[in-house]
Amino acid sequence: MDVVKFIKEYPIVAVIREATPEKILPIAKALYEGGVKVLEITTETPKAMTLIEKVADELGDKVLVGAGTVLDPETARAAIMAGSRFIVSPSLNVETIKLTKRYGVVSVPGALTPTEILTAIEHGADMVKVFPVNAFGPGYIKNIHGPLPHVPLMVTGGINTENVNEYLKSGALAVGVGSNLVNPKKLNHEADYQALTHQALAYTGMVQTSVTHS
Repeated sequence: MDVVKFIKEYPIVAVIREATPEKILPIAKALYEGGVKVLEITTETPKAMTLIEKVADELGDKVLVGAGTVLDPETARAAIMAGSRFIVSPSLNVETIKLTKRYGVVSVPGALTPTEILTAIEHGADMVKVFPVNAFGPGYIKNIHGPLPHVPLMVTGGINTENVNEYLKSGALAVGVGSNLVNPKKLNHEADYQALTHQALAYTGMVQTSVTHS
């Protein structure tokens, strides 16, 4: 599987924080039913590697699972061993990029300024996560793509159904959506998971609208 190509095809990345081993598969299945096929499980979550392994083993042929909030190469390696297909960081750590690429996994370090973004690409990043993008808005992504049109950008921070279209039209390859899409603490009944699927459909529907009008 070409991971970057898959993310480009399914650009809504569900950022899942504080899920539990009991909830992670129902969450992943609900998102999949709603057309969200790229899942980023954050590593500050307790038992994060177990969560990644569960999704990779059970749904690895249907969804793309990766690790988020990866701050160092040690955590990156553990996540890769658990089945992560991509590694996302909130900041730029060159050693984490090197470790990730050593194992042939897609590296998505975080950056904000043009200098940081270019530094990430020069050290082997496959995509760069612009974070926190809500500090500047969609226009910032368009401005970044002026001098750096070749850099694939994922945006994270304050993404919701009202602005996701703007970010995609401004040139973002993918958008990371956290608690506005998935809040594990509020998922306690079957109806909650059905609502999650409907929310996922709202986002994937916006992506189709963006493609149609772009």
